[in-house]
Amino acid sequence: MSTTGRRTFLKGAGLGAAALTLSAGAAAAEKQRVIVGVIGTGGMGMHHVRQLTARKDVEVAYVCDVDQNRLAAAAKHVESATKKAPRTVKDLRQLLDDHHVDAVFIATPDHWHAPAAILALDAGKHVYVEKPCCHNIREGRLMADAVKRSGRLLQVGTQSRSTACVEEAIRRVREGEIGEVLVAKAWNSQLRRSIGKTRPGKAPAHLDFDLWLGPAPVVPYRSNLLPGIWRWWYDFGCGDIGNDGVHDIDVACWGLGVASHPDRIVCLGGKFFFDDDQQWPDTQYAVFEYPESGKSGKRRQLIFEQRIWSPYVQEGYENGAAFYGTKGMLIIGHTDGWKLYGPRNKLIAQRTGKADLVAHHSNFLDCVRGDQKKLNANVMTGHLSATLVHLANIATRVGRALRFDPKSEQVLDDADASTLVRRKYRDGHWAVPKGV
Repeated sequence: MSTTGRRTFLKGAGLGAAALTLSAGAAAAEKQRVIVGVIGTGGMGMHHVRQLTARKDVEVAYVCDVDQNRLAAAAKHVESATKKAPRTVKDLRQLLDDHHVDAVFIATPDHWHAPAAILALDAGKHVYVEKPCCHNIREGRLMADAVKRSGRLLQVGTQSRSTACVEEAIRRVREGEIGEVLVAKAWNSQLRRSIGKTRPGKAPAHLDFDLWLGPAPVVPYRSNLLPGIWRWWYDFGCGDIGNDGVHDIDVACWGLGVASHPDRIVCLGGKFFFDDDQQWPDTQYAVFEYPESGKSGKRRQLIFEQRIWSPYVQEGYENGAAFYGTKGMLIIGHTDGWKLYGPRNKLIAQRTGKADLVAHHSNFLDCVRGDQKKLNANVMTGHLSATLVHLANIATRVGRALRFDPKSEQVLDDADASTLVRRKYRDGHWAVPKGV
């Protein structure tokens, strides 16, 4: 893809027709190659870099990061794997200005997900963005609007949606093998570490901390803010419910078959275990109820449990999702597989399998090329799952049940909770999404 600019350059450079005469196979390969940039080259970003550089149908033309050490490491890997050095930039606008780039992979902290994705879409790029796709509910809606007006594609990094093992499980649930499913449950049980307590300090020389903050409110640098620890701070992450929990929440939504937001939410929790600087809960129990829908016209319920100090299995799996039907039950373990039980708890079927990141990449890239028609985790899929994360967090923070209008995406009759549907931004910053 994006071959016109390169071919025009070759012709203009006086290389002649001979240099432009490609074999049919080489021409096809050139046409199919997707030119990409990776924004954010930390843990998950480097997973993307490794997988993308192993593909013949992708050229990693750019790597972008505000941390010079991570940027250098990513560039070194790309050059080693492909024998071609990528361009390295710390400001994503330089990448987005290049019309040769077809798509971007965004693996930044959560507070940059929506701003970066919206900028990329408006710059004409297709987008693969990590989960949760947005830092708050309003940003999710603005992302969906940006997809519609730009005509570009957006895939959310919930790779279970492209994992054959999970796809089979959901198909069995949706085809009625366990009867009518009115309740699903997701859980996140593991042992996290304390982030400790620190005082404001000076950012290291290799980090452009102001650019890292981006459109978020300005706060001083702390040693327990980076790298990765931003997940536990209100301004930058969404807690572990938005980190690991959203994977299983998304699977629960998928199997339950919900295509809208819930209208009633209760979530109790807080910091029960850790005595440190992290702000998001280490313990949560959320219940979401959905309006009447489907052929039965019945309400449905989704439950989420989180204990990030308790690494013990629940229904056989540490993290997972369960579907409770009138004729059986199906339990999925995150990246482990699933078991289907029928009447009298008889094990009827089972399968093992790991989450398939490569398949999720392939689905996105094939859709970009037009070889596939449907993204497995499009913007609305990501928005619905992320909204559950945000509603649970809002209910926990205000300490009371919420009523939510699925159409207007507003909390009803609760001024304190309503303000948390959005967030505060840095005044006048170039990355603040329009309409927030």
